[in-house]
Amino acid sequence: MANTLTNVIPQLLAQGLLALREMAIMPLLVNRQYETMAGPQGSSIDIPLPSAVAVQDVTPAATPPSTADQEPGTVAITLDRWKEAPFYLTDKDMLEVQNGTLPMMASEAIRSLANEVDQFILGLGTKFYGVHGTAGTTPFSTDISDATQIRKVLNNQLCPLDNRRLVMNPDAEAEALELRAFHDASFGVGGEAILEGQITRRLGFDWYMDQNVQTHTAGAAAGYQTNLGTAATVGTKTLAIDTGSGAFAVGDIITFANHAQTYVVTASVGGASATSISIEPGLTTAVGDGVAITGPGDTGGIGTHDLNLAFHRDAIGFVTRPLQASNHPASIIESAVDPVSGLTLRLEVTREHKRDRFSYDILYGANVIRRELGARLLG
Repeated sequence: MANTLTNVIPQLLAQGLLALREMAIMPLLVNRQYETMAGPQGSSIDIPLPSAVAVQDVTPAATPPSTADQEPGTVAITLDRWKEAPFYLTDKDMLEVQNGTLPMMASEAIRSLANEVDQFILGLGTKFYGVHGTAGTTPFSTDISDATQIRKVLNNQLCPLDNRRLVMNPDAEAEALELRAFHDASFGVGGEAILEGQITRRLGFDWYMDQNVQTHTAGAAAGYQTNLGTAATVGTKTLAIDTGSGAFAVGDIITFANHAQTYVVTASVGGASATSISIEPGLTTAVGDGVAITGPGDTGGIGTHDLNLAFHRDAIGFVTRPLQASNHPASIIESAVDPVSGLTLRLEVTREHKRDRFSYDILYGANVIRRELGARLLG
């Protein structure tokens, strides 16, 4: 068995990794500089975040003024997602692999792992509080204003102008390709891009289509208001509320009646037991007692929507760690790194009754590092 499998495994790894290159979009677009810090499964990488530094007047004196203490925060990326995609090959299937034919099950196993990683990263978009668009309405259906408006959202959140990406689902891409600005040579679109139906860099974004764009299922919260006694000050992230109807889901977008800033709910609450709500970012404007909260179930609220994302590379951190490759009397284990996406796969083969069990696996983690560097383009 060992000699046969030793010949087969490199072929499976090489052919399988080609499938990863086709499917793994998001690992190419986010920040992966923290991978050198990755530890074993379950370990955490703490990413430091800067704190604000106040400006003060300079007054010459014999003694220097005291310097205010700084309280930088951290965001953790936990290496806790260990996924596998197993399948079986008969002796006949093994011969096909050696002849250069990749069995359907092997291809699907690789595709499943690639989609798992891609979907997880895309789902982190529920942590972004910046939004533009209308829930349930595909963007770019009339003009390019959705792109300019989501750009404005990022600009207002002080997102750097470089390394911005816009990832959309096939519906949004189809609408965008209907617009002259994205397919007409007179708008500076190259000939190859027109022939291939590609959207080249436009309006400060690199554009990508991804079939794995996620949908946020909003809660049904309606009729809530603040119950503060005294006003909540700027920076507050947890506010007392009166009882309304329905629940807020993690990732819901809300607004307060006295200002236009959008906030994302960070913990599910609702119903008779709801006494407070947690949000990001901290309040940008003080909020008083009895202020109406517009939730997903209220008129004008943001309900269930597709999570097309506009973001800077540094908005999301992604880490994958090579798994150990070794030989065992009852199995063979090898690993390989895809040179394009950098995703690390391990293939483990064990012999069972008259067949071989193949299992691709991957260990990874991801998290939003800076919420202000991303926004949702609703669909």
